[in-house]
Amino acid sequence: MLTALLLAVPGITALSSAARAADADLVVNGGFESGLSGWTCTAGSGTTVNSPVHSGASALQATPAGSDNAQCAQTVTVKPGSQYTLSGYVRGSYVYLGASGTGTTDVSTWTQSAPDWQKLTTTFTTGASTTKVTIYTHGWYGTGAYYADDVSLVGPGADAGQPPAAPTGLKAGTVTSTGVALSWTAVTGATSYAVYRNGAEVQTANGTSATVTGLSPATAYSFQVTAVNAAGESAKSAAVTATTSAGSPGGGSADLPTHALVGYLHASFANGSGYTRLADVPDSWDVIDLAFGEPTSATSGDIRFNRCPVTECAGVESDADFKAAIKAKQAAGKKVLISIGGANGQVQLTTTAARDAFVSSVSNIIDTYGLDGLDIDFEGHSLSLDTSDTDFKNPTTPVIVNLISALKTLKAKYGAKFVLSMAPETFFVQMGYQYYGTGKWGGQDPRCGAYLPVVYALRDDLTLLHVQDYNSGPIMGLDNQYHSMGGADFHIAMTDMLLTGFPVAGDAGNVFPPLRPDQIAIGMPASVNAGNGYVAPAEVTKALDCLTRKTNCGSYATHGTWPALRGLMTWSVNWDRYSNWEFQKTFDAYFG
Repeated sequence: MLTALLLAVPGITALSSAARAADADLVVNGGFESGLSGWTCTAGSGTTVNSPVHSGASALQATPAGSDNAQCAQTVTVKPGSQYTLSGYVRGSYVYLGASGTGTTDVSTWTQSAPDWQKLTTTFTTGASTTKVTIYTHGWYGTGAYYADDVSLVGPGADAGQPPAAPTGLKAGTVTSTGVALSWTAVTGATSYAVYRNGAEVQTANGTSATVTGLSPATAYSFQVTAVNAAGESAKSAAVTATTSAGSPGGGSADLPTHALVGYLHASFANGSGYTRLADVPDSWDVIDLAFGEPTSATSGDIRFNRCPVTECAGVESDADFKAAIKAKQAAGKKVLISIGGANGQVQLTTTAARDAFVSSVSNIIDTYGLDGLDIDFEGHSLSLDTSDTDFKNPTTPVIVNLISALKTLKAKYGAKFVLSMAPETFFVQMGYQYYGTGKWGGQDPRCGAYLPVVYALRDDLTLLHVQDYNSGPIMGLDNQYHSMGGADFHIAMTDMLLTGFPVAGDAGNVFPPLRPDQIAIGMPASVNAGNGYVAPAEVTKALDCLTRKTNCGSYATHGTWPALRGLMTWSVNWDRYSNWEFQKTFDAYFG
């Protein structure tokens, strides 16, 4: 069996005898003999125990939950431009030890299984202006308690001096449903600032402002900041509170139903399923993706939507009737989107000129037909990672950077009601669990995980992600088992990854964060004719039962229960009609 994760562990470089003589262990309470003093554990997940211990009388025990990996962290004052060795003893399954905020390359090392105490070690060099580094341990979601003891960070201590004074004038600025902008008065002698949310440090800032994101809508938060220099960290500022706005579910689409059915309508081509007029699409379909807008050439960025000609599509309606049907669907509360790409529509935004042409031409389609938004259905090699692109939070591949910019521009242009959805194939998303990038990962397909930077960058704007759980090879789930198409377990495992989050193999221990359940629709073929990976209605029901109620589950154990799961996506409305609406009937019967 292939290992589930391919995390890079930097080699350990021996320090000179002169350097070792000046080194010190900078971790406070690394043996946990003083309880959790100096450490902060997420969601109250940590405690100290007297057994098992590696040495002394106490050790850390931290227990991950379905949506929390039980991270316990400590921020340590370090010296810029210096080498450090981080080590510790751990015990349990999927235990990580790492450092972030190094100013160079953040590092992480881990063990899949340590039934007895196992030493983990990694090294890093601080950046030219780095004075603080956060070290941490964490486990994995729902895998049981892990233990840590004798954590040390050995390297040069910070130069002597006085920590700065506590910041003053902290105030909250712009507040959204998922973020709060903060600002404060500069502190003499401070080289950076630490931002705290509800008592826990969440980020650092070099200037006197920061925006804390990833918050929950309609929730009150307390914020504080501290000033930092080489001598240490100041006391916390006075607290300021802010309550996020209620926002709207699904990335700004307030009027999608709680559970929705999404279907693609063949609007520009004909095949064996026959042509279906938009006006004849049943009311069960809440989101209708018009397939497809396609590029005039692979790299032009110029997208055109050419409706199927009457010579190919028997019974095709006039342009006027088509536009009238769109308005009628919208009046009934439905969303009609233009889907860009498809199997034959390769879109590669390799230049900023192509990006701008994409924005202009897609806007023209949306305005011409009065559509509600855009579906990105980039397949083939439309998105492929450059060899050097291994950080999904900061992508460098031009086709990915330009796509993110284009989608953000369209979202800003049309506002909160703009519906944005994506329909990647599984190897574009879930395969990032095993492979991310190419050269570093043995020549794997450069498409593995290539959608992850796009989804991450647009996570607050994304209405729906409906990964194509079909036309796919076996994919490894969070249980480290391969799952294949054709049954409920494949859909359960693939969806659980999106809702739980997962490590990205090439990204130095970073975890791709979970998406909200209201952003997720499960993608599947409507019939045996529609694509490889069809599942019978009874298997669809099992998948929904397991994910929304945690009943009727199979061999895969989910990491949570998500009754707010948005719904189902299918390829396609036409193929469902061809099969006497079997897919639609199953969905209607399940969600009512």
